[in-house]
Amino acid sequence: MVLTIRDVTKSYPGQTVETAVLRGVSLDLSAGTSLALTGDSGSGKSTLLHLAAALDHFDSGEIGIDGVHLSELGDGQKAALRRRHVSLVFQQFNLIPSLNIEKNIALHARLGGTWDAAWGQRLADRLGLSGLLDRYPEQLSGGQQQRAAIARALAVRPKLLLADEPTGNLDEAASTAVMELMLELVRESGTALFLVTHSNAIAQMLDRRLHLRHGTVS
Repeated sequence: MVLTIRDVTKSYPGQTVETAVLRGVSLDLSAGTSLALTGDSGSGKSTLLHLAAALDHFDSGEIGIDGVHLSELGDGQKAALRRRHVSLVFQQFNLIPSLNIEKNIALHARLGGTWDAAWGQRLADRLGLSGLLDRYPEQLSGGQQQRAAIARALAVRPKLLLADEPTGNLDEAASTAVMELMLELVRESGTALFLVTHSNAIAQMLDRRLHLRHGTVS
C-alpha cells in the first residue's frame, strides 16, 4: 500500500474526544488507484490530507507512506519524504509569478534532485502546455495554470499525489477536462491519488469514494 491510515485521531486545543476533528479514521490506498474523500465544510477533509502530507501531527494512530511510519520521522525526514515521494495540488495554483511555466513545472523536481526533462516535456505535451512553456502564470487562464500545477506535482514522479479541491476555481467544463487528464496520468505513472472535494461529480470520477462525517469515514 502506498498510503495506510490506521485509527488516526486529531483534535485542537479546547476540543474533547467527542468533538475531535478526526476520531479513529482508517483507510488504504494502493499504487495506481484513486480515492475521493467527501464531507461537509469543516468536517476535517483538509486536516486529514495535511496529516497524510506530514504537514501536521496526529494525536494517535499511525500513517504510513510506502511502508514508512510518519510517527517515527523527524521534521527534516518528513520534508525529505515530501520532496521525493509526495506531491500536493491545491485549489490555489501556487505557481511562482517570476518563473515561466517551464521552470515552474521543473521547480520541485529540481529541488528534490529528481528532474527528468523528457518526463517534464511529456507531461507538458499531455496537459496541453507545450506551446506555453515560455509564458508566465499571469498570461495563462485558470485551467492552464491548474494544468501547470498538476504537471509540477507529477514531475517528481511521486508515489502519492494529494489534491485539495484541485478544480475548485474552474468552471465545470474545465474542471472535467483537467480531472480526466490528471486521472489518466496517475494511472499511467502508477501514482496513488488521494483527493478531497465537495463535488459529487468529481468524486464519481475516481476509483473509490469515502465520506467523512463526525470524525469518521464511511
